[in-house]
Amino acid sequence: MRIRDACWLWGHEPGSHNAGWGLPAPSRISPVEAAWYLNIPNLIMVRYGTAPLPPDAQYLVPFRTMRRVVWSVVGAGGSHQQGELDRVLAVCRQLPNTVGVIMDDFFRQGAAEHAVFSRSDLLGLRQQLARAERPLELWVVLYGYQLDWPVAQHLALCDKVTFWTWEARDLDQLEANFGRFERLVPEGKRRVLGCYLWDYGQKRPMPLERMQRQCELGRRWLTEGRIAGLIFLASCICDLDLETVEWTRRWLGEVGDQAIAPAADI
Repeated sequence: MRIRDACWLWGHEPGSHNAGWGLPAPSRISPVEAAWYLNIPNLIMVRYGTAPLPPDAQYLVPFRTMRRVVWSVVGAGGSHQQGELDRVLAVCRQLPNTVGVIMDDFFRQGAAEHAVFSRSDLLGLRQQLARAERPLELWVVLYGYQLDWPVAQHLALCDKVTFWTWEARDLDQLEANFGRFERLVPEGKRRVLGCYLWDYGQKRPMPLERMQRQCELGRRWLTEGRIAGLIFLASCICDLDLETVEWTRRWLGEVGDQAIAPAADI
């Protein structure tokens, strides 16, 4: 298995981040185009806004070129729509490379049990996944600032937990925070490192040295078997000639074919 095989691109509809994030120009690249541009074989598709995802069967055609695809059942901002899981289960029947579902922005202060779904509802979701066309994994997003929240019981019901550092300045503490993350995630669950290509927390460019730091730590943790994958966010900024995007593209070209241990297999 190669490093590239464990890499994922976080996908949104074209232009999803054009407003509100301080980007230098509008983007129009599609998720599949962005994945091919970076030479990343796996794609995580997350609903951004109110439009259903996927909107129809024709939309799925380009996704046949991906090795693996994961679809959101909780979209950006922790939003959930009636029938969202049913749409994903229908996609699973049409798109054989669908391997899982993800809950974005799932944990939130002020919500019951600090989560979009109660633990009971999450158990019900798992039961529905078990009845799918084929087994689907349950992924969830966890941020560094949530490490002290009472989330362990929910994490125990997930298959993969993705770890994100919301503000670029906190990447200086990535190793320490990741150690806390490892201790929080229940044994037997796979950990995935999320890497932002833009400093969304401060709505400004990601400093290149911090991009390089998270990628090199991710490579090391992949080879050590401490993580099962790397996610790069997001597809909808990959055509803006950003320094971090172009560096990441070159970096993947240099290290993507390096072998990693089976322990890191996803």
